[in-house]
Amino acid sequence: MPHPDTPIALAALQLARDHLDPFLFNHVMRSHAFGREAAALQGLVYDEELYFVGAVLHDLGLVERFIGQDRFEIDGADAAAEFLSRQGYSDAKIAVVWDAIALHSTPGVPQRKQPEIALVQLGAGIDIGAIPRALVTPESVEMILAEYPRLGFKRAMLDAMAAVIRRKPMTGAVNLMGEVGRDHAHLPIPGFCAIVMNAEFDE
Repeated sequence: MPHPDTPIALAALQLARDHLDPFLFNHVMRSHAFGREAAALQGLVYDEELYFVGAVLHDLGLVERFIGQDRFEIDGADAAAEFLSRQGYSDAKIAVVWDAIALHSTPGVPQRKQPEIALVQLGAGIDIGAIPRALVTPESVEMILAEYPRLGFKRAMLDAMAAVIRRKPMTGAVNLMGEVGRDHAHLPIPGFCAIVMNAEFDE
């Protein structure tokens, strides 16, 4: 699948290749591709390089080298910002990438911000199963999966996230209303694990 080949895009791609496990690298690449295809169908105007950088780096917080004391999204955003600063990326663009990564698992907020921020969540959400994959064509899904196989993604992703949350469990208290809905109002609100395992993908 096509992606920008600017120096900063290639540097971000290499960082992802060097540090993400194969299943996770394929996830970020599928995320970019799904978002790109959905944007094309919607006629969305956005900065392709900026979106690619945010998409390909959005899960750095699950990598041992970049794990800190904060939520994995913030650890990843900080790691990406530091890397991009060393590359000479502008502060304004770094701020967009930081928001895209920090907010990619927060429903509702990215859609109120720049399109690149919204697209990072959209693409990742399609691949996770939180956003309907009907936003892209079946032909696109087939091509994307052929180029970037899922490699047992559902279980591998949950295992990777579990390894991080075991180290800093308090960072998991992030969705207050969902927890209240499930535990106090007794509503059938699906948790993240159920969303991942029920995604419209075989693995």
